[in-house]
Amino acid sequence: MPRTPTVSTTSIRRTSCPYPGCLKTFKPGNTSGLTRHVKAIHHKIQQPPSNPTPASPPPASNDSDDQEMRHDFTPPSPQDEGPERQPTPEPELPRHHKTFHPHLTGTPCDENGHDLPNGTPPPPPPPPINAQNPWAPFADQVAFRMANLLFKQMEASKADIDEIMECWSLSLMGTDRTGPFSDHDHLFNSIDAIPFGSAPWKCFQTADDPTLPPTAPSWMKERYQIWYRDPDVVIANMLSNPDFAGEFDTRPYVHLGADGKRRWSEFMSGNYSWNHATKIYQDDPTTKGAMYVPIIVGSDKTTVSVMTGNVEYHPLYAMIGNIHGGARRAHRNGVIPIGFLAIPKADRQYDGDVAYRNFKRQLYHESIASILRPLKPAMEVPVVRRCPDGHFRRVIYDLAAYIADYPEQVLLAGVVSGWCPKYVCSTVSIDCEYTEKLSDEFGGEGTRLWDNWGIDESVEMMASDLLHQLIKGTFKDHLVDWVGEYLELTEGSTRAKEIMDDIDCRIAASPQFPGLRRFPQGRRYKQWTGDDSKALMKVFLPAIAEYVEDDVVKCIAAFIDFCYLARKSDITEDTLVDMQAALTCFHTYRQVFIRAGVRENFNLPRQHAMKHYFDNIVAFGPPNGLCSSITESRHITAVKKPWRRQMLLINQRLDKLHALYADLVFRNLLPPSHAPRPEPFDGGDEDEGPVDDNRVLAEVVHAVTRKPLAMYSRDLYELAVDVDQPTLPELTRRFLYEQLHAGDVIPDNIDDCPHIDSNVYVHHSAIAYFYAPSDISGIHGMKREHIRSTPSWYGYPRRDCALVVEDADKPGFHGMSVVRILLFFSFTQSGVEYPCALVHWFNRYGARPDPKTGMWMVKPDNRGRDSREPYLSVVHLDSLFRGVQLLPVFGPDPLPKDFHYSDTLDAFDAFYVNKYVDYHAYEMIF
Repeated sequence: MPRTPTVSTTSIRRTSCPYPGCLKTFKPGNTSGLTRHVKAIHHKIQQPPSNPTPASPPPASNDSDDQEMRHDFTPPSPQDEGPERQPTPEPELPRHHKTFHPHLTGTPCDENGHDLPNGTPPPPPPPPINAQNPWAPFADQVAFRMANLLFKQMEASKADIDEIMECWSLSLMGTDRTGPFSDHDHLFNSIDAIPFGSAPWKCFQTADDPTLPPTAPSWMKERYQIWYRDPDVVIANMLSNPDFAGEFDTRPYVHLGADGKRRWSEFMSGNYSWNHATKIYQDDPTTKGAMYVPIIVGSDKTTVSVMTGNVEYHPLYAMIGNIHGGARRAHRNGVIPIGFLAIPKADRQYDGDVAYRNFKRQLYHESIASILRPLKPAMEVPVVRRCPDGHFRRVIYDLAAYIADYPEQVLLAGVVSGWCPKYVCSTVSIDCEYTEKLSDEFGGEGTRLWDNWGIDESVEMMASDLLHQLIKGTFKDHLVDWVGEYLELTEGSTRAKEIMDDIDCRIAASPQFPGLRRFPQGRRYKQWTGDDSKALMKVFLPAIAEYVEDDVVKCIAAFIDFCYLARKSDITEDTLVDMQAALTCFHTYRQVFIRAGVRENFNLPRQHAMKHYFDNIVAFGPPNGLCSSITESRHITAVKKPWRRQMLLINQRLDKLHALYADLVFRNLLPPSHAPRPEPFDGGDEDEGPVDDNRVLAEVVHAVTRKPLAMYSRDLYELAVDVDQPTLPELTRRFLYEQLHAGDVIPDNIDDCPHIDSNVYVHHSAIAYFYAPSDISGIHGMKREHIRSTPSWYGYPRRDCALVVEDADKPGFHGMSVVRILLFFSFTQSGVEYPCALVHWFNRYGARPDPKTGMWMVKPDNRGRDSREPYLSVVHLDSLFRGVQLLPVFGPDPLPKDFHYSDTLDAFDAFYVNKYVDYHAYEMIF
């Protein structure tokens, strides 16, 4: 029986079912089909109560109607189907519901702080500094764009700028025209003349202590410089940046999903913002109507280059929780350096010295407290600031969260290394019981920052750190190393080395996939980055599955599940339940390492921190928006690229250029540009990346080639010979019959199927667009990835796999099948273009995922004599959902040393469907 996947005859975008998690789509205007689908499939879903009661905090009574917003999912209006037929009444669909804070409401006001009536439009933007020239201080658009290109995008050197300007002037010789700049000084001076968008850098330094004896160590006597800029000015610039309009929350809220359960998607949806806004109002009722601005601080020591020796910097960053997490991750000046902390140096003899540790801790706390001091007035009395939507509002600041890795969390909390900084306790007690050892160790030192700010519970501000706690810490430094130790203890040293070598070969055999880092030598890296750890996490389980006992595989699978659930950008109460189940499984199965003698206990701060993720999510929203990868990524543009070239001045000029660019976009003089800054742990790949496109569930289109692929014939029958697929003409004719006669049985006699006489065009790739906010995505959460089918990709054939939606009414993989793309092609019949793919089908193996790895298993669908004939068909591109990676079920035999990954999909009989290949695959497919 031929497969009949869900297809359409055109490649236009279809209407998606509004129910969360449902993949069903409909042709535009087909509201009757949508109505029937909703009644048949979703009629049993409980409607949320009209006045739902969220989890803590409870919504207070609203003072006015505009303080409660409902987001209703409604299908398109039905079309009249004839004069005698009445439109089918639309079913009542479940609704999302947001309850906003009743007191700190972010009410718009005028420049003097007087509240405006509801519906008042924002005031006009301030006029440009030069009414005749909106590009000022640049001469014109060409000058501004050239400065932006050379300084920001190309990072050109002074000599290169001078050379370019000289060549430009030579090209204009003999005319009365000149280039935009005479030399690099002219360009730099123009950038420096931009009157907004930056805060100047300042410096303070520590004072000498006259009581120190002459024999005091040098680290005590040195005068340390701390560079900083006014955080109040920096935050005012963030607030006034129109680039964040539409991605900005003006008040805390409680979000209930269509199922009536709590959801967390942004910082302002967490309890921390709600509770602190309530406390601010209770302490001072005159703050009613103000906008709560939670300030997020992050710090992370970095080395600019291993080649330079001991060149370290310790930048301090500022963010605000009103900006949505996606914009913060994509940066766009939502993460700004506000200081560079001093790094004391001492001889090795002081490494364990208590006085030296206390000195570093005090310097760290005092420096941060001094940098943040300009914020204190606006933490007590609201100040008027312009916001991204153009309105003025009275804003009140609040220190909300701190992003740091574990060593910095120890410094912040003033605890002993090895303790849990979240609740000021030793991880020896998994229940975080408080002991008196802290006071005995430090005598009250180390909490100076929090004392200065009147914060009693500094640990409340500690955000979870996905990168260092989970990805680098628990996975790479613990679990991967434990597997090696486990093999040595259970197999012996010699055999363990053989197994580890084969595991490396298996990792290297992973088929190519967009955005996935390859491991040509397996795990044998001398210097691992977070990107390496994340990539290894995606392919590790199948490589070890046959060499370790089941509990080891289940332990690591449960841990990876926890990571992927915590990484989601939209977390629900059900997600927390799933995270708790994964954590319980992880704690249960990790006992295998104690039984094998690898560990004596699990008193490890980074693993212990996993139990605090639940409280942190409820307080701060998804950890994805507060991970230290945000600050580490910002190191690239704030520290590592400009460090050789007057780093502070470079940062200031970049901020000015960005501010002027945003202003010109706001005035419709330039198109918006939201390209994310480079990720340190998700390197760029031409196969995939973020895309700034309107949101759709999923769409696949052929990639546009620069010129037709001349090596292929445009005749269907000759093309079949070119690509060695003799059944291509028959399969294509049967496909066309199915398209023209939807629902009819395809005739057995091929002569009853239409002929195709038009030109056939071959494509070597298609592009899948899909909504993936948890991955590195564009401003609307959209991501693209290439699905390739080409005879040569870097010298080897590449035929990627994809998912076909066969039954959109079934959840996840239950309604999908895997295909391997053998050919992308298109043709036109009767004026209609048909983008197609010749595919080899895979069959699902088993009714449920593999109990060890948690992944579905598939086998190639081969039929005929000796089951050697692949089952092929032609499908419409609309039936493809996205690309997918298959990982081999390797079996007990080792791989040949010269095995190449391009042969993987042909060499094995069974495969795992890799749900860990990216976060979208994990969320949407499984």
